Amino acid sequence: VIVAIKDTSIPLKILKFSVDEGYTWTTHNFTSTSVFVDGLLSEPGDETLVMTIFGHISFRSDWELVKVDFRPSFSRQCLPADYDSWDLMNQVEHCIMGEQRQFRKRKISSWCIKGKNFTSAFTSKPCQCTESDFECDYGFEQQANGRCVPAFWYNPDSPSEDCKFGLTYTRSSGYRKVALNVCQGGIDKRQGSMQYRCPLMAPKGLRIVTKGERLAVNPGDDVTFLIFQNQGDTLNTKYQVDLGDGFKAIYVNLTLMDEPIQHRYEKPGIYRVSVTAENIAGSDEAMVYIQVNSPLQVVHLEALPVIRRDQQVNLTALVQPSNSNLTVFQWWLGDSLEPRLTLGNSLITSFSENGPVKVTVQASCGSSMVQDSKVVRIFDQLEVLPLEFSQNIDSYNPNVPEWREDIGQVISRILAETTGMPEELLLTVVRVGLPTTAELYLLPPPEKPKRKRSITTDKGIESLIEALTENQVKISLKPGVEVTVTLADYRAVSQKSIGGKGVLIVVVMFVICLLVVGVFILHKFKRKIPGRNVYAQMHNQKEQEMTSPVNHSEDTQHIIQA
Repeated sequence: VIVAIKDTSIPLKILKFSVDEGYTWTTHNFTSTSVFVDGLLSEPGDETLVMTIFGHISFRSDWELVKVDFRPSFSRQCLPADYDSWDLMNQVEHCIMGEQRQFRKRKISSWCIKGKNFTSAFTSKPCQCTESDFECDYGFEQQANGRCVPAFWYNPDSPSEDCKFGLTYTRSSGYRKVALNVCQGGIDKRQGSMQYRCPLMAPKGLRIVTKGERLAVNPGDDVTFLIFQNQGDTLNTKYQVDLGDGFKAIYVNLTLMDEPIQHRYEKPGIYRVSVTAENIAGSDEAMVYIQVNSPLQVVHLEALPVIRRDQQVNLTALVQPSNSNLTVFQWWLGDSLEPRLTLGNSLITSFSENGPVKVTVQASCGSSMVQDSKVVRIFDQLEVLPLEFSQNIDSYNPNVPEWREDIGQVISRILAETTGMPEELLLTVVRVGLPTTAELYLLPPPEKPKRKRSITTDKGIESLIEALTENQVKISLKPGVEVTVTLADYRAVSQKSIGGKGVLIVVVMFVICLLVVGVFILHKFKRKIPGRNVYAQMHNQKEQEMTSPVNHSEDTQHIIQA
């Protein structure tokens, strides 16, 4: 039965069906209420004459299922006289895939049910092979004239990859029968094929891998090596294996190895594992690098807690245990999502904006990864005082971050008590390594971080210098062990101080030099001024007239005459 329903967006309640292969169609009302039809299904087997129509009455309603049973339309079972024979053909060709098949189908005029035991296949017989039953073999291409010739990349004389020494292989004529074709006799285009003995082939495609693709392992772990070979003989090939730590072995007949190669590395390092396959025909080599790393336990980020703006600083990551040349470091500065990658444990950088910046470092080695973060504060103005300790402190310096932080806090607290300055404005940073040194930072007040040097800041520095130079800062490491903290070099302080003091001193000295040079020039060339020379000559003549010797009578006579 062929059932059809009109494909439309309006609701329907009629369908059409045909029992004569579509020559005639009959209309049937499958429901009393119109339905928006979404699909039509037919079930195989005994229920093939039961059609299921599914849809909905409205767009907001649930699914509606309607079954139409056509079995009552057929009153009897089909008899042999109700069938005709039908040949499966491809246009005019009766043989398809080397076989001629004949089927049974119900006559159009017979209104009957086929039944459960009906089979459509009637007869089947093979055909004789023709050229259409063959195609080009692997590595061959069909030309315009229909012939199959070797492709440019294929050598028909070479044996197949699975050809074992001592066995035979077939050299193809260029043709093969189409898959699943069952033709018999007739033309056989494979007759040109010839049999040859498999030669001893050189090993090719040699590979050595670890089980689970593990290239990084921990010391003491069991490592399993697997050897594969794509081409070439394996029965008569010798395999030399070098595991990189002094272990070497030779294997013959790789296919008979019951177990793969297992090994254990005890010391960290990078090991070059190689395997060489060799026979009379040739050789091949493969290798793999194995990293043996102790798992990282902790990483500590060494960074100054306070930094001057645009000042280059060295960020250092200390990992335990230290796996040199095997650890990779990733650095995140601030809110950036793109890390900086280094193979060394340090990064030189600078910060261009004031305020707190979070610095994070991740150290990865093999399958282990550790992380540490610190917050550094960026300022425009910082006063720095270099500190030094008495030599007995080096004997008690374990060179660990916790010890350095504790010593720095103790020094800041003692200086705050001695000078009366707020402890939150004092920050002591103990440097890594020996001899033990430190730096004392005088931070700007939090309410005015950008103000210029003030009298209060100068007085604070003076009181700090006074306390450090007069040996007022002493630390008791243990009973009977006392360490003195002193100022290292105040001349270096002036170079490290921020706020323009050095520039101001240079300007003042320059102005003083100009004044001195001006006074010297005036003093040197004052006698060369013309007006001043005339005045000096007139002054000398008057002095000579006043001191000339004359008698009193002559003076009187001159006066009377005058």
